Amino acid sequence: MRLQGRVTAITGGALGIGRATARLFAAEGAAVVIGDVDVAGAESLAKEIVGRGGRALALGVDVGDAAQVQAFVDRTVSEHGRLDVMFANAGIAHSAPFLEHPEAEWHRVLRVNLTGVFLCCQVAARQMVAQGGGRIIATASINGFRGVENLVGYNVAKAGVIELTKTMAVELAKHRIAVNAIAPAQIDTRLTRSLPEEARQRRVARIPMGRFGDVDEVARAALFLASDDAAFITGHTLAVDGGYLAGGLWSR
Repeated sequence: MRLQGRVTAITGGALGIGRATARLFAAEGAAVVIGDVDVAGAESLAKEIVGRGGRALALGVDVGDAAQVQAFVDRTVSEHGRLDVMFANAGIAHSAPFLEHPEAEWHRVLRVNLTGVFLCCQVAARQMVAQGGGRIIATASINGFRGVENLVGYNVAKAGVIELTKTMAVELAKHRIAVNAIAPAQIDTRLTRSLPEEARQRRVARIPMGRFGDVDEVARAALFLASDDAAFITGHTLAVDGGYLAGGLWSR
């Protein structure tokens, strides 16, 4: 029960990494507020958590809309009195070669993956300053370190999240707020399962451990960063990548 009594907010919580993290945080004693544009999915998960004896609330939120982000945090605080952990996890992707990448998709991806993280973290941090501290976790990606083909908007946004994490950590440390990020490699989610088999195998070949990661493995990294075990860690991006960054382009 490493999060007993703490209030946690998770964006992009209806599916994938967010869903696994909400389940784990609740099992570790946290009250979980699940934010997503997929309100039905968030509500289904909240009902599941409550049915298991946990505490959960589902709220609709478009992380690229400042007013909706503010309302999301305000509702969290009105329900629970505080916000101890913000997991800014919501993200989208668009795949296209650089020369053909539509400008509209560039703006859409950055709006969610970078501006959305900025807004969620800023609003959460203001609440945490007022209450005397907290933890912020952002979902970056190994793509923020490497120029992975056909994902220019996603790569740039995730690189921005890594630098945003460092900047927030430096500025917010005096307020007793720790800020870290997680950089997953290829994780087995609905999105990656939709890839053609050739593309999946090409990605697996780049991971020294020879497999995609599991959403629960990322959730456990988020739990570590949210817990007292990470009390003296801030400004760090934790790769959950099966050795991808260490090994580079691996040939099996």
